[in-house]
Amino acid sequence: MTARGGPPRITVVGEAVIDLVPGAGTGLYHARPGGSPYNVAIGLARLGRTTTLMARLADTTFGRLLREHAEAEGVDLTSAAIAHEPATLAVVSTDDHGVATYEFYREGTADWGWTQSELDALPADTEVLHFGSIASWTSPGRDAIHAAAARIFATGEVLVSYDPNIRPSLMRGPADSRRLVEQSVSTAHVVKASIEDVDWLYPGRDLADVAGLWLELGAVLVVITEGPKGAHAFTTGIGQMHRPAVPIEVVDTVGAGDAFTAGLLDALIRTGVATPSALGGCETATLTASLDDAILIAAMTCERVGADSPTAAELEVRTSPGRG
Repeated sequence: MTARGGPPRITVVGEAVIDLVPGAGTGLYHARPGGSPYNVAIGLARLGRTTTLMARLADTTFGRLLREHAEAEGVDLTSAAIAHEPATLAVVSTDDHGVATYEFYREGTADWGWTQSELDALPADTEVLHFGSIASWTSPGRDAIHAAAARIFATGEVLVSYDPNIRPSLMRGPADSRRLVEQSVSTAHVVKASIEDVDWLYPGRDLADVAGLWLELGAVLVVITEGPKGAHAFTTGIGQMHRPAVPIEVVDTVGAGDAFTAGLLDALIRTGVATPSALGGCETATLTASLDDAILIAAMTCERVGADSPTAAELEVRTSPGRG
């Protein structure tokens, strides 16, 4: 990959799905654009980042909804593949605490049919690549995504970020899933996961042990989020740290993890450590500030209905003076 100068380009690869969110009446649902990689791309664009989304979007009602919303948010879709299959649907429900669960309808849908030729459209000026979630471990397209991530990781020039975003109902079991996740971890510098992801993949295993394994596989920074308990970070240089959550009134948790990822990548770019070499030498104060921004962005998303991450201007209002 070759940097072109100017604002760094972030390319996000993965699924774009339609979330069916409960409405006010029984049996009423609202169709909203979603999917973890899609949400990350929107979150980055709202923070002012030059963002390309590589998703497989069909020329159907839902496919056009996904495309039009992303374009309205300023996301570049010139490298998005044109799919002939319909969009994936995810029926969303929340419990009394606002915690979201998803029921997926994904057989024969667009998000899993990636080919190497489609991924060859990845912009040459990409400086940060983010991938993960369902598309990264779902056949048949997962092999093409892995090959693309591995090729880019091997250049040593592009910062690669990965989020497994585990969905147990869609996976065969922890043992098989660990193999797929660890394969992707080995092609990423930044790995972000939730504590629920880790507990399901490695039942009974200590967070530090899991993070240590991922660092051995090639990651430079591992971040494990723990909802109202904040986030844990593990690096090859600094070691381990914990940052507390922001006290809020939770409306729902839809898109919170994706907002965290967008906030973290934005902060790493802003603080000048969004390259493989710079991240390895990241100082404690820089990582602390980056985690705090990501936690705040996730918290602000939880204060609103759905995957509605904040803009740079909204974040500025909530942060102390002097944020660059």
